[in-house]
Amino acid sequence: MNTPFRIGHGYDVHRLVAGRRLILGGVEIPYEKGLLGHSDADVLTHAAMDAMLGAAALGDIGRLFPDNDPAYAGADSLKLMERVSALLREHGYVLGNLDCTVLAQAPKLAMHEDEMRCNLARACGVQPEQISVKATTEEGLGFTGAGEGIAAHALALIVRIEK
Repeated sequence: MNTPFRIGHGYDVHRLVAGRRLILGGVEIPYEKGLLGHSDADVLTHAAMDAMLGAAALGDIGRLFPDNDPAYAGADSLKLMERVSALLREHGYVLGNLDCTVLAQAPKLAMHEDEMRCNLARACGVQPEQISVKATTEEGLGFTGAGEGIAAHALALIVRIEK
């Protein structure tokens, strides 16, 4: 299909545990817990990659970077996002914009949002103005509200490259 624009949604969630670093959007956030996962467990970047892959109908990060592959143990998710961006370009698309929401009761993330935007933009080869990162609590409800984990949603608009 030669559609000029496509939209994708991504979602990711990881459990908070002691003894791990908390990485969101490539930023190490000072906190007593981190996210459990095979890679760096960066839920924000994972949701963003899944949104981009979904928009291009190219599967998801679990297919591209399986959690049972030792090559991705402790992987830097921003490096994986660079690969996803390259894959989009190979299929004739670039990122138009990305809108992301992190769901976390704690820690507070507002002071880190600009750095996250810049990191995601750099990994995608776009301008920070094309990336939105915001955070919200769930008012103490659910697993994120109880501080058991952090989740993220992302929407991506990709644009066909003119040839």
